[in-house]
Amino acid sequence: MAQYKYSHYLNSFSDPKFDPAHPPGTVTPHTGIYKCQGCGNEVVSIAGDPLPPPSHHQHSLTQGDRAWRLIVATT
Repeated sequence: MAQYKYSHYLNSFSDPKFDPAHPPGTVTPHTGIYKCQGCGNEVVSIAGDPLPPPSHHQHSLTQGDRAWRLIVATT
């Protein structure tokens, strides 16, 4: 889980860009930290670059498919 020490560096923001889960290998829509919805693995990805491919990390059957959701966006 993403962590922080100084809360004054982060703002809570209700924006629909945080809602969709993106398939592996798709173009990153917004620069930030993405969390795998199956296992919780986190990565930093830059807008325009591909999100990690399916081969990035392994899942068990109970973890389901890999999908990346934006959890911390940069401005």
